[in-house]
Amino acid sequence: MSRVETSIWIDAPPKAVWETALDPAMLEQWVTIHRDLHSAPEFPLKVGDRVEQTLALRGAPFKVTWKVAECEAPSTAVWEGAGPARSRAITRYSLKAEKKGTRFSYVNEFIPPGGVVGRVAAGALVGGLPESEAKASLKLLKKLVEGR
Repeated sequence: MSRVETSIWIDAPPKAVWETALDPAMLEQWVTIHRDLHSAPEFPLKVGDRVEQTLALRGAPFKVTWKVAECEAPSTAVWEGAGPARSRAITRYSLKAEKKGTRFSYVNEFIPPGGVVGRVAAGALVGGLPESEAKASLKLLKKLVEGR
């Protein structure tokens, strides 16, 4: 399993950050590895909703189906993802009012298929890329929300 954890301060109230980060129609504007949105309900999302998208790492596209496992606006969202070859991911967004803005915290746990061999292969293929992409995505989210 690999884990990426990062956060960013955004000069906007939690509600404004939530409305951007949790709107599937906005993914292409801030998620750097997002390539296509295949299906999603309209915002606001609720527990049990599913979002299907194509992501890409190192130029390799792959489809992921996300299920909203927890959703407490405007503070917490947990996504459970199912990807190719039975890979899985859990992503958590935590929003906290802080210093007249919002602390947006992001945690992603990726469970590759194939046990130990799969973990070694995934580490060799993606290395530190997920963390750098997460940080780049949060910078885009900050710019997007603050520009509204």
